[in-house]
Amino acid sequence: MAEKKEEMSPIKKDEMSPIEEKVARQMEYYFGDHNLPRDKFLKEQLQLDDGWVTLETMLKFNRLKSLTTETSVIIAALQKSKTGILEMSEDKTKVRRAPNKPLPEVNDDYKDALKHKSVYMKGFPLETSLDEVQEWLSEKGNIENIQMRRTLQRQFKGSVFVCFDTEESSKQFLERSDIKSFKDNDMIVLSREDYHAKKAEERKLFKAESKAKAKQDKDQQQQNAEDKEMGLLLDEQMGCLLKFSGELEDVSREDFHELFSGHGKIKWVNFTRGAKEGTLLFDGSAKAAFDKAKEANGGELKIKNNSVNWQVLEGDDEKDELKNIIDAQQESYNRSKNRASRGRSGGRGRGGRRGGRGGRDQGRSQYKGKKMKFESDDEDEKPVVPKREREEEAIGPAAKVPKTENGS
Repeated sequence: MAEKKEEMSPIKKDEMSPIEEKVARQMEYYFGDHNLPRDKFLKEQLQLDDGWVTLETMLKFNRLKSLTTETSVIIAALQKSKTGILEMSEDKTKVRRAPNKPLPEVNDDYKDALKHKSVYMKGFPLETSLDEVQEWLSEKGNIENIQMRRTLQRQFKGSVFVCFDTEESSKQFLERSDIKSFKDNDMIVLSREDYHAKKAEERKLFKAESKAKAKQDKDQQQQNAEDKEMGLLLDEQMGCLLKFSGELEDVSREDFHELFSGHGKIKWVNFTRGAKEGTLLFDGSAKAAFDKAKEANGGELKIKNNSVNWQVLEGDDEKDELKNIIDAQQESYNRSKNRASRGRSGGRGRGGRRGGRGGRDQGRSQYKGKKMKFESDDEDEKPVVPKREREEEAIGPAAKVPKTENGS
């Protein structure tokens, strides 16, 4: 049998009881501008019967069910409501949104207007209920909706968005003096627009801080790795440094190679022409090489008839000098990379015979944050004195330079 055309039931003007106020407010929220557009279940129900939804169905909603389980309470509440948002069927078993109050179109203009008439409030204790917030905000403005902000676990975050009927109403609310505290908690109250601007600035700052921290952590990890490799390298090279000093104006690095030839293999000569001191790095024990060379030269080891003070470095002095050698190689390697990136090709260079700067162990011992090995060529390779000595010593050119030993 066809159902008779539904007609509006008259709305009574009687005063609502507290429970009726809550029920009416909850029902109107379900069908209101803020909830209905995003309530998938309720929108599906509206399609079944020309927008009508049975009260029996409505009582399946948890919050309404927590307020009442009696359809008579819902009927009484809606009959007394003055908003005109909802209407009931003639038999009072169904309810729908009034056709003369269609939902607004959710477009950019609507969202912008919604933002300008909304307020952000923070400071509520986490156990605060919606009823408590509603009761506290009652009589403080024409409120359309209160959104309790929650975590993904549905826990209240202590903040809400309050939407008013107009932008002017929200501005008047912000000027009130009785919204600065709730149950002795200081409240943060901002327009929603100011809130979003504040959060954008916080996100920008957080992103910058996170980026800086990530870089700092990465740099620290790199430094830790380099320190570890440096420590391993230093441990491997202990006992390999021989320091010398004296009048050495006419002495070159090549003279040291000749002096120790057959007694110990020199991997690096840390010496600047004209200086009064320097250091030799041996491929093995510096003391053993020194003792052999001294014995072969009648118990006194001179260089080009110049008296020299010799000292096998130990402890911190040895570590510091070896670090200096490694750092110099790294610096020289970086310079070589920069030159290569500018499109400059290698040539004879300065201070060595194969192009680059630093002598015969070119390209061998650059420390780049990874474990470095000092290697050498065959013992029988004869060093060649370059035609031009440079005034300052630098170490290790680009890695592509042919392998030779340090010397000049």
